[in-house]
Amino acid sequence: MTKPNHHIFADGELSRSESTLRIDTLEGDTEYLPVESVDSLYLHGQIDFNTRTLGLLNEHGVPLHIFGWKDYYKGSYLPTRGQVSGNTVVEQVRAYDDHRRLNIGQQMIRASIHNMRRNLVYYNGRRGDFSDAIASLEEFKDETADTDDINQLRAVEGNARSTYYDCFDQILRDPFELSKREYNPPTNEANALVSFLNGMVYTTSVSAIRKTALDPTIGFVHEPGERRFTLSLDIADIFKPILADRLIFRLVNRQQLSLSDFESELEGCLLTEPGRMTVLQAFEETLDETIEHPRLERKVSFKTLVQTDVYSLKKHILTGESYHPTERWW
Repeated sequence: MTKPNHHIFADGELSRSESTLRIDTLEGDTEYLPVESVDSLYLHGQIDFNTRTLGLLNEHGVPLHIFGWKDYYKGSYLPTRGQVSGNTVVEQVRAYDDHRRLNIGQQMIRASIHNMRRNLVYYNGRRGDFSDAIASLEEFKDETADTDDINQLRAVEGNARSTYYDCFDQILRDPFELSKREYNPPTNEANALVSFLNGMVYTTSVSAIRKTALDPTIGFVHEPGERRFTLSLDIADIFKPILADRLIFRLVNRQQLSLSDFESELEGCLLTEPGRMTVLQAFEETLDETIEHPRLERKVSFKTLVQTDVYSLKKHILTGESYHPTERWW
């Protein structure tokens, strides 16, 4: 059984108390958190911490994900990897630099488009007629095999995602609407949800990669950069339709969220703190849900499913074993 993530919303101080995390809030409350019971730690409030705290997290292999003002993702502190392999990194760089990059990228984008399409298949007839969009996504999925370079592949993925997002307004219950995908900052409630949950899927991917010897800065679809872990972006794109979009549809259409869970300012539209807590609780519950895995022949949680994708990629890079990015089968 995988360990749960822990989210801290309060402002205050995070410190080390022997082998335990201590959280002192500005309201005067104190909480003790056994570090060995935490998979990843998320800071959503204004929290002070020091190197002793980071040392404890490092000893137990707990990633720290930091969200700044209005819960914008700011970055992650990744402890020393449990697995360190120079050979793995060398092979990962070689895979990036030869024909394998395009092949891996094609499989990632095919899986991402497949998962988008599966969402539309589910809602086709339930929330509208998405037959044309479903057919278009199938064509885009087939087109990935004919791409000759990464830029062409990214263009196919961009067209597929645009077609997919065009269906959101019909799927979402009024008064929620996406209109068009906008971020930095998000301009309406639906965009705020997409941005926030995409960030959560990204950090989930960061944590999964940290448990392997793969280098998170060397992606295959996204170009290596200085601001984000590009391999995490690649893995996140596979799981956004599964972990983020399905949850958005469910929360909105079951009226578990309302417009009062958002606030609009000059900087755009963002979730309120109660809104973020509602979404995060549902997200963590989703990560803990289990499904029967046909290839592994056992039940796995969605969090483990992300980890399985990363391990499959590592095996492919090192041994040439087939890479199996998750294509939703249920």
